[in-house]
Amino acid sequence: MPLPAELAARARDVMAGRVQPVPAREAATVVLLRPGPEVYLLRRKATMAFAAGAYVFPGGSVDVRDTDQAVAWAGPSPAEWGEIFHAGEGVARGLVCAAVRETFEESGVLLAGPGPDSVVADTTGDDWEADRLALIDHSLAFADFLARRGLVLRSDLLKPWSHWITPEMEHKRFDTRFFAAVLPEGQRTRDVGGEADRVVWQRPAEALELAHKGEIFLMPPTYATLSELAAHDSVAGVLAEQREITPIMPRAVEIGGEMRLVTR
Repeated sequence: MPLPAELAARARDVMAGRVQPVPAREAATVVLLRPGPEVYLLRRKATMAFAAGAYVFPGGSVDVRDTDQAVAWAGPSPAEWGEIFHAGEGVARGLVCAAVRETFEESGVLLAGPGPDSVVADTTGDDWEADRLALIDHSLAFADFLARRGLVLRSDLLKPWSHWITPEMEHKRFDTRFFAAVLPEGQRTRDVGGEADRVVWQRPAEALELAHKGEIFLMPPTYATLSELAAHDSVAGVLAEQREITPIMPRAVEIGGEMRLVTR
């Protein structure tokens, strides 16, 4: 994809060593699935500093408190997730916690339950909404939220999908691990606002078609993920896919005098 003039100029500065790339922050993104298969997408507000107007999956940066050892946990351990994502145990713990926390904050869906074999059935009450807002404004830590409700994080409900790093010329950069998860039975998403001004459930192929028509905007990681998901005709097929997690960082190259972003 061609780069806007400002990013193209910054890319040339980075390539020439005149500008140092900003560090990439650890982040997690969750592809939430339901039968169809369909995926849950949010449109980021036009006022956002990063990916304004883009349709994205729920996700965000790792909070330092996401690495809290007190988080109640069921499923693959942080050490096991670290091996999958080629990260230290502390980083892996933060990524998984951020994945579950951000999914709840941005969709109302909670991948946690009273025990290792159960999931919360409904998160739509006023008390749940108060907790969601407290997590968003950082007045409530995720570990405290789970402990107060007697819940354990269900890391086994997450499937590792991919690893994307924001290009070096961007002003804000993220080192993001992508997960996939199925909408738990009984739970439902809702329009929760915040950083998004619209939410939709969409078949991956339909979202790609809208992007091709210029009706929606997709960032390269979202486009690539939707393309991979479109190859499956069921949620079971998505979950059965064997994934090898290797970092992907799009880079700027000059082609015919024009700066373009490529992923290969």
